[in-house]
Amino acid sequence: MLEPAFRAGDTYTIDPGVSEDDALAYWTSSPKTVFLAETTRPLGTYFLTPNQGGNGAHVCNCGFVTAADAQGQGVASAMLNHALALAPTLGFRAMQFNFVVSTNAGAIRLWHRAGFDTVGRLPAAFRHPAAGYVDALVMYKTLQEV
Repeated sequence: MLEPAFRAGDTYTIDPGVSEDDALAYWTSSPKTVFLAETTRPLGTYFLTPNQGGNGAHVCNCGFVTAADAQGQGVASAMLNHALALAPTLGFRAMQFNFVVSTNAGAIRLWHRAGFDTVGRLPAAFRHPAAGYVDALVMYKTLQEV
């Protein structure tokens, strides 16, 4: 699942030529906790991790990848719902997506539907393989009030 997502080069800031070992290391490195959505086959995966260390560790970050043949079937939505339910039980007070590529309309629509606000825009921060330089968004959702 990771290989097609990373090779496409249109959503993650991962080198599209990343090796399999390096891709797996990126996705599974500590302190990330990795989850797999599956039925009789893998449908998607996501990780949940502190967005920062120290005094910023109460905000989590996630990365999501849906299998190409499972897209449009609610897998990303189910993984996000799982992450949003789990994160507060792990002590996280908010969730932040640091770099949502502005051309990733499906993800942006999903995050907004789930109550995320766009709190920042990084102009031309991502070099999209087809669209050229596009903006990246910072998206944020409070999970527990302080």
